[in-house]
Amino acid sequence: MIKATKIVFRAALIAGVSLLATAGAASAQTTAASPEEAAARIAALEAQLAALQQQVSDLKAATAASFKDVRATQSATTFSIAGGKPTIASGDGAYSATLHGVMQLDAAHYFQDKGLPAVIGNGRDLNNGTNFRRARLGVDGKFAKVFDYSVLLDFGGAGTDGSGVLQEIYLQYNYAPFKVRVGAFAPNLGLEDAASTNGSLFPERPSPAEAARGLAGADRRIALQAQAVGERWILSGAVTGAKAGDGQTFDEQLGYVARVAGTPLKGLDWLVHVGANASVVVTPAQTAALSGAYPINIQDRPELRVDGQQLIGTGAIDAKGARHYGLEFAAQKANLLIQGEAFDYKIDRRNPAVGVSDPKFKGWYVEGGWVLTGEARKYNPANFAFEAPTITNPFDPKKGKWGAWELAARYSVLDLNHHENATLAADRVRGGEQTIWTAGLNWFPNSVTKFSLDYLDVDIDRKDPAGGLLPLSQSYQAVNFRSQFAF
Repeated sequence: MIKATKIVFRAALIAGVSLLATAGAASAQTTAASPEEAAARIAALEAQLAALQQQVSDLKAATAASFKDVRATQSATTFSIAGGKPTIASGDGAYSATLHGVMQLDAAHYFQDKGLPAVIGNGRDLNNGTNFRRARLGVDGKFAKVFDYSVLLDFGGAGTDGSGVLQEIYLQYNYAPFKVRVGAFAPNLGLEDAASTNGSLFPERPSPAEAARGLAGADRRIALQAQAVGERWILSGAVTGAKAGDGQTFDEQLGYVARVAGTPLKGLDWLVHVGANASVVVTPAQTAALSGAYPINIQDRPELRVDGQQLIGTGAIDAKGARHYGLEFAAQKANLLIQGEAFDYKIDRRNPAVGVSDPKFKGWYVEGGWVLTGEARKYNPANFAFEAPTITNPFDPKKGKWGAWELAARYSVLDLNHHENATLAADRVRGGEQTIWTAGLNWFPNSVTKFSLDYLDVDIDRKDPAGGLLPLSQSYQAVNFRSQFAF
């Protein structure tokens, strides 16, 4: 537009100068020119003026047509399938919709001691088999430039395949550096929690992280979240309630979650991540009318869900509240990553008897990955967590390309015992202590598919919560193979 205006102005200026110059010359020669010559000059000037007017009209028409083409291009709908993700969007990017699909199929075998007592409290015979851990279909995108949205259904599960549940649905407003999200989703609550399960090092999150997110966060949590995201830091907080789809007859849970994290040290191919996270349950869910129970139970499956059995857990503790604190640390150098978190949990009992204390628990993990083919895991600046590596050589045997290969290892401890040997039975919490060694091999043929083979060595040390001699401790090994596609 500016260029066209300059052309019109230049043409008008030339015309004006020409008219003035010609008029001056004509004035100087008025006394010498005959009427016929004067008429001829006037006719010539009129012809020049008409030609200039036509040029100006042509320029205006061309400029208008150019703007019309630009507007048409901006409003044209585009379709792409970049990265395997079908996306439809308006030409100006103000509106978009991206289709997503996830399949995670696990096949596992448990190696248990055949000499376990027949009366073992739970998990004597863990079930070998398969499980669609996640089978998801959804759409996300943006509208009116500043709003994001997501709708996601999940047909998978833990131990059983579901008929479909609302996994995630939210609306988010963006005004850099701030983001405000409302709906049902997993609020940002830790290094492992914030990472996508599509690119995680292992099939499941470590149990200590899962126990922390389960108090007031986790998937399907109805929440209002606000975030401020900078180049090297993130600050996040949310008010949370019940989980979408969970039946609740009486008062729902009310809680708060928060996280602060950043990369204080960062170089060309390395970084150091530190962070802290916390959650508080200020009002537990009520399970009975009037002055009924408000139970809180911290528990988790042993980092594999082909069998849904939970081998450790505090049991339902009548509580007036609960909280957790967590610390995060990670270091990455090129294709090598090490990360870990430590957690402290506490449940505040409701109307405890004399001599009965509020139970405290702890857990931690450390894990690492080494991409053998040289790619580095991506550090996501939107949620300050690590994602799958960028695949520089997608699988193509004819060209000698084999995708990305990664070795991974993890050690995790979750201790849910509190005064387990106390004389006063009401003060004891015999939730058990779980330690797990895991080693894995991940193969990413391309950005859509992933295969992983994992070996788990699990040790459960747990006394009978009822105070009897019922054996609950055991050690076993498991092997799991996961097939995944995700776009």
